[in-house]
Amino acid sequence: MKLERLLSIIILLLNHRMLQAKDLADKFDVSIRTIYRDIDAIQAAGIPIVTYQGVNGGIGLAEGYRLDRNMLTKDELASIVTALRSLSTSYEKEQYQQLMEKMNSIVLPGDAEAFQNKTNRVLIDYSPWDNSDSLRLKLESIEKAIDNCLVISFTYSDAQGKITQRMVEPYTLIFKGRQWYVQAYCLGKAQFRLFKLRRIKHLAVDLEISFTRRTLPEQKQITGKQSLTPSGDNEIVLRFQEEVRHLAEDWFDAADLIPTGDGAWEVKKAYPEDEWLYSFILSFGHHVEVRKPVHLREIIAERAAQIINLYKKDC
Repeated sequence: MKLERLLSIIILLLNHRMLQAKDLADKFDVSIRTIYRDIDAIQAAGIPIVTYQGVNGGIGLAEGYRLDRNMLTKDELASIVTALRSLSTSYEKEQYQQLMEKMNSIVLPGDAEAFQNKTNRVLIDYSPWDNSDSLRLKLESIEKAIDNCLVISFTYSDAQGKITQRMVEPYTLIFKGRQWYVQAYCLGKAQFRLFKLRRIKHLAVDLEISFTRRTLPEQKQITGKQSLTPSGDNEIVLRFQEEVRHLAEDWFDAADLIPTGDGAWEVKKAYPEDEWLYSFILSFGHHVEVRKPVHLREIIAERAAQIINLYKKDC
């Protein structure tokens, strides 16, 4: 859209002393003539643009022109940019890049270096190791459906491996516990549910079926300390051997590791009991032992025996 392109040009000019018309034309996939018409429109809106002739010429804003910087403090601006950079590691959007450009444009040139140092202090990288495009495409499709109130359908595999076909009204994308979820109203179950994006297959946005937004449940039910699974939490006791304490500290706070006196360490934590918990415990191999509860200990022992039997089979 032309309006979006005009805004993007203004933001770029705020952050760069001078830009070539050809570079702008290439960036927005339009002709140089269109860029100059855009420049005329921006000037007509009262934003002072200067054109420089010659080999090293280009387009720039009048010296000293800046957006109003009094609406946010430097620390608040730095916090916004840091959050956007972190979110972009998992969820790339052109709007985020434009907003970061806009935030940077508010900072005075003399403060630019200190501002960059503040924004580079912390980066939370949410991106998966496999760098798959599948998750990105799901996020884009679901966001489109949310924005336009369109029903989506997909095949879903739950934590117990049960596969079902779902039609839902999507409301919110949630990143929690290193995973993306979509909060949606399931038409089949007639209630709000959380669906893990990794378990969604054959996602389709139905362009013909729209919906009227319902009242969302309280957010504390979704983003607070409660589990994302309805099965309830059980306190478990895990015993780690000394040589894998460093692995335990990847998942638990050092203060949670209690020495047993014989070189081992114990952790007491409440977790929802599901397939994720079984896989999590088994991922430590023979370096961890379930002490409590007894039924969980038996489940892990049974699954370990199944693994042994699998490898005893002739190839």
